[in-house]
Amino acid sequence: MESVWIAAGVFVCLLSASLLMMHWYPKLSARHRDEETNTVVRLVANIFVVMTSLVFGLMINSAKNTFEAIDTNMHAYATSLIIFDRTLKTYGDRAQDTREHLAAYVEHAIANPYRGDEALQHRASPATQFLDDIGVVLAAIRPETRYQETMLSDLRQQYHSLIEQRWRIVEQSEGTIPMPLIGMLVAWMTLIYASFGYRAPNNPMVIGMFALSALLIAASVYLVLDMDIPFHGPIQISDAPLRRALAEMQM
Repeated sequence: MESVWIAAGVFVCLLSASLLMMHWYPKLSARHRDEETNTVVRLVANIFVVMTSLVFGLMINSAKNTFEAIDTNMHAYATSLIIFDRTLKTYGDRAQDTREHLAAYVEHAIANPYRGDEALQHRASPATQFLDDIGVVLAAIRPETRYQETMLSDLRQQYHSLIEQRWRIVEQSEGTIPMPLIGMLVAWMTLIYASFGYRAPNNPMVIGMFALSALLIAASVYLVLDMDIPFHGPIQISDAPLRRALAEMQM
């Protein structure tokens, strides 16, 4: 939701800056409308166009790296779940209850993805409880042979690794683009659009182009911010790895 408000603010700032400057231009004194002033305004605008392009490119790259890192971790997590389930299956019937809890956990994790801000809001995830139950059931298993004792030790290590992997994904899910950088970028783009409105002809075609371009830039900012938070909005990490892991567990 925060990304939507930021994008809306970008649209309002850009469109308002261009239209206000277009409206004020005829009211400026002659010395503020001469060719020398126009040249300086264009030069300053060009400087900020270059800087904005560089910063926006860095934002896109940062969001892309965050998205790809979490997607890679999700595939690794799903692989660890499958290996954990296969080891439980090898252990025998005494681990069947743990396997059932593991499958239930994956089902709830798919249906209710955990958001990183839920802990701050003092809301518990149902999937978290299922994952904790796996540890309780695993601790209750009593090995009968030396071989089972070795396997059980390995299972507990795998379980703790799953916990670590899960929380690593959760902690990466809140984005990395700082708000001051976004604010600076919006200020630069507002200045650029104000320079576009300077000496622009006041007709429906120009106003329509300002509105359309401002809308597209706002949409671009929204998509970048949304990609930086991969478990919210239209651009989300796919749950296909977890679904494949669940299908493997149910075979």
